[in-house]
Amino acid sequence: MKNIKGTSRRNFIKNSAGLALAASVFPSFNLYANHKKDDGGLGLADLPDYVSWKDRPSFIIHSDNTIETHRSVLGQTVITPNKYIYVRNNLPSMKQDEIDYVREGEFKDWIVRISGVRSPTIFKLNDLKKLGSKKIVTVLQCSGNGRGFFGHAPRGTQWLTGAAACVEWEGVPVKDVINACGGISSKTKFMTSRGGETIPAMLNPVTTAIERSQPISVIKHAILAWKMNGEDLSLAHGAPLRLIVPGYFGINNIKHLARLDFAEKESSFKIQRDSYRISPHGKKGPQYPSCWEMPVKSWITSPYSKEGVVPSGKVKISGVAMGGMHDVTKVKVSINGGGDWETAKFVGEDYGRFAWRKFELETNLKPGKYILSSKASNSRWQTQPMERMENERGYANNSWLDHSVTINVA
Repeated sequence: MKNIKGTSRRNFIKNSAGLALAASVFPSFNLYANHKKDDGGLGLADLPDYVSWKDRPSFIIHSDNTIETHRSVLGQTVITPNKYIYVRNNLPSMKQDEIDYVREGEFKDWIVRISGVRSPTIFKLNDLKKLGSKKIVTVLQCSGNGRGFFGHAPRGTQWLTGAAACVEWEGVPVKDVINACGGISSKTKFMTSRGGETIPAMLNPVTTAIERSQPISVIKHAILAWKMNGEDLSLAHGAPLRLIVPGYFGINNIKHLARLDFAEKESSFKIQRDSYRISPHGKKGPQYPSCWEMPVKSWITSPYSKEGVVPSGKVKISGVAMGGMHDVTKVKVSINGGGDWETAKFVGEDYGRFAWRKFELETNLKPGKYILSSKASNSRWQTQPMERMENERGYANNSWLDHSVTINVA
């Protein structure tokens, strides 16, 4: 597999991914304390109470805070319904009775502090809603999606394909918030956001709080969202307000947004300085690229091995494909592990450059064993690679070889 040493810094950054906060950083929160062995949806392991409204058979439970969607579920529709969307929380999800700003079950008094602008402002949620709103569909994907394919078993949740979804968000454009605050300095290089989770008094927020920075260019498309697929945000997914940075890995889409700052330097918080950095094996630190833009990627959702034996004859191969920061333009499918390729067709709605597309290829298969693979390309001529980029924590895996599936046809 490819080594980081031989990868250009430009491609390194574009293929970067994330690092979860270690449980030791948050002593009162053991990531795996309530882990129950998953039972494949048979009902022996229940979803945690805060996400009990989700569809249990559609998930693999890694822990109370890391819940993965089954591979075949993601291919059913272009936009992923809320009840099927994966769960990934670096800190325990906020509860309504933990939020000082909740009044009668509403979040109307939730506030967001905007700094680094000409007129620093504290907005209530209802005030932000008065600035206007827009809808945008994006891929939401954990930086470690695909970690489970790495050979060295990197530390962290062993996601395969289910830490991803395609979601419609609604909220106010960050540009409109900036304009309402009089604009930003021409020297501004980064946008930094922080979640409002309560940090116990004995812990240092610098090493614990979720605060992330992105290049200032993201303000072109970023929004502060209060709706997810037409419904008010749930606490599990960041209510009452979440920053959405289209094209960027999930860690940049800060939940429970409480602060937004515009500055010349990145955040000094641990989760920005040291974590979520792609680094060679045994290395870590701020000198390595941060997980920002997602790379082009696709995978097959049906058929796949867990569905059992596939009947011979006409078989429909389908999946999802994303272009990262650019439109996905083509997907090719192979039935022999990359020996030969045939162009698939896109089906369903096209929701724009930051969404994924469904693809299909119909073919006739005789009895036997087949390795099904897919590789996507985007409008910037970037193509999904065969091999993953090896790294310490198993991030940004977009290898088509890793994501291939083997089926038996009878």
